Amino acid sequence: MTAKSAAAAARSTVYGYPRQGQHRELKKAVEGYWKGRVDADALRETAAELRRANWAQLAEAGVDEVPTGDFSYYDHVLDTSVMVGAVPPRHRAAVDADPLDGYFAMARGNQDVAPLEMTKWFDTNYHYLVPELGPDTVFTADSGKQVAELTEALALGHTARPVLVGPVTYLLLAKPAPGVADDFEPLTLLDRLLPVYAEVLADLRAAGAEWVQLDEPALVQDRTPAELNAAARAYRDLGALTDRPKLLVASYFDRLGEALPVLAKAPVEGLALDFTEAAAANLDDLAAVGGLPGKRLVAGVVNGRNIWINDHEKSLATLATLLGLADRVDVAASCSLLHVPLDTAPERDLDPQILRWLAFARQKTAEIVTLAKGLAEGTGAIGAEIAANRAALASRATSSLTRDPAVRARTAAVTEADARRPQPYPERAVAQRERLRLPLLPTTTIGSFPQTGEVRAARADLRAGRIDAAGYEERIAAEIAEVIAFQEKAGIDVLVHGEAERNDMVQYFAEQLTGYLATQHGWVQSYGTRYVRPPVLAGDISRPAPMTVGWTTYAQSLTERPVKGMLTGPVTMLAWSFVRDDQPLGETAAQVALALRDEVADLEAAGTSVIQVDEPALRETLPLRAADRPAYLEWATRAFRLTTGGVAPATQIHTHMCYAEFGDIVQAIDDLDADVISLEAARSHMEVAHELAAHGYPREAGPGVYDIHSPRVPGAEEAAALLREGLAAIPAERLWVNPDCGLKTRGWPETRASLENLVAAARTVRAALDAS
Repeated sequence: MTAKSAAAAARSTVYGYPRQGQHRELKKAVEGYWKGRVDADALRETAAELRRANWAQLAEAGVDEVPTGDFSYYDHVLDTSVMVGAVPPRHRAAVDADPLDGYFAMARGNQDVAPLEMTKWFDTNYHYLVPELGPDTVFTADSGKQVAELTEALALGHTARPVLVGPVTYLLLAKPAPGVADDFEPLTLLDRLLPVYAEVLADLRAAGAEWVQLDEPALVQDRTPAELNAAARAYRDLGALTDRPKLLVASYFDRLGEALPVLAKAPVEGLALDFTEAAAANLDDLAAVGGLPGKRLVAGVVNGRNIWINDHEKSLATLATLLGLADRVDVAASCSLLHVPLDTAPERDLDPQILRWLAFARQKTAEIVTLAKGLAEGTGAIGAEIAANRAALASRATSSLTRDPAVRARTAAVTEADARRPQPYPERAVAQRERLRLPLLPTTTIGSFPQTGEVRAARADLRAGRIDAAGYEERIAAEIAEVIAFQEKAGIDVLVHGEAERNDMVQYFAEQLTGYLATQHGWVQSYGTRYVRPPVLAGDISRPAPMTVGWTTYAQSLTERPVKGMLTGPVTMLAWSFVRDDQPLGETAAQVALALRDEVADLEAAGTSVIQVDEPALRETLPLRAADRPAYLEWATRAFRLTTGGVAPATQIHTHMCYAEFGDIVQAIDDLDADVISLEAARSHMEVAHELAAHGYPREAGPGVYDIHSPRVPGAEEAAALLREGLAAIPAERLWVNPDCGLKTRGWPETRASLENLVAAARTVRAALDAS
């Protein structure tokens, strides 16, 4: 096919779409089902309505091919486990009794069984449920969900393409099941898994699928020759099937690299590549392998992970280059639009000038359709759109919002000494123990306590003008007093004020810093029914006034025990925002760090003896390629030390990380130079404690003994068993006892019981140590 005919054939598509609905209807329906207010049929009908609405929006925008199978009640990797029959034995009875309740038992656990481990989806803030596999795993095909959703879309008249997690990525994301040797490699199950995928593909073809997309984002990471050979074998075998649809193998989040020639040679009909941040590398690599003659190329030229408008002229130039490298070039976002909010239209509180700079899922869909039209018909067909796009880009580039000379001067003046505490940890530890007088195995929590209906109502009443600021503060003060009283009664050693005044651990600070923009409806799924509204980091950052000192000081006035000051660290402030793309991330991180440094200084001056600077996103923001990691970790750890480097030796600095794989960043954790780190460990059975020990981590640590992402209440002996496992790796004088994460999403009854059990476990183990 000539470049001209390839352009004429260009179509628009997306890999996935936000699931929640304009008003988070899915969250309300699922949580209603959990609480018994919504029955299964009503939940299924809500889900069907949302799918129909999504497909209708895409079709009305002009998208030629809509995705199916990307919708999920909780998580698409969990859906894949169900599709291939990889149900852990502990969940089998629940699944057999009721598939929907069993599905949620795998996701959330219940009082009888623990859930699957949860961790971050590559370098995003989306969480997936980790498959548990072993040498005895038997896969069986269950294509019901995928076939049903395809059938729905076809019946509505859409051209539809089912989207599945590919078999190689599924196995590379999996972990050995409990009781299976740690060195078991799930990828060894590939030959057992491929016949199940073959059966699903045959079922989808019979249901009317012309194409099926198999997502293989794990192949953009560094892969061993054995893993690349497994990918070659997988797509050789799937491509050789006679009873199957056409196969589109999709990669995203980075360059495909050494996996590109593997997939280019495979007997599949199409590849999808990311041409946003990885544009130059994927272009060069694609040319180096001779392109994709006879194949379909889906070009992800619109950024599916950030909310800034696309540069149409830049994308069209990329697309024009690609025309000579494939039989047909189609236009898409770089990845699923799951990672951005649904629509900018409801954002009436934002300046219309700024709103021109933003593109959520609906706007990105329109951009994709515009680019496909320009590719097919020439730039003259989209002249007005290009002119408007050019003007909006220029408006942002020249806006006073984006540059503050004072902030830039301060950042430029930072020295290396500013990012180091002058005293080594052993000296600080002596000063801190003398000041704090804590027992062996001190207990604490991560920061937040349940956000009750009363707290949310107070916030809504303040927004609506039903109460004034004084009335709101009175309600928050009462909530803080209750949280402090409970912690004292429960016997917790280092307290928190509970963060009742905070809507979100990033948004709360973003709303008080210059350079950030807050949305009202920009919800994005983090996991399950947990949705967040990432703020937009649009310009240079500074702190006009203290943000946390007042409530922290008030909480400390209610108790003799230390109350932690609670801040969100600079890397997480970037990672959980939609970050600016017009300067290096390290520069932005330094600006945020200096703003937070001012807050740390004010907390210390107010008498706060323990200050926690949370960095749960340090691992998730780690570049997917090893070659890119040292530069990232250098500026990321430096930003943390710049935040905390000015405090006195007797002030104890904590940090916290959760729901990520920590083994490959233990040196970076060490480089933070925090006095105490708390980490998620309950679902992973204290794995991180042993990783810290293997590294020789010299400071204090609190691997979590209470999984807060499950409604189940761990018993005191269960927590004690985890604590003993932690002691096998970390000496008692350096081990803390705490939950995995904050308690904001939990209810008070389970929180009370769980924390009381946590304290009881610490006392039991402490007594045994004292007696030995």
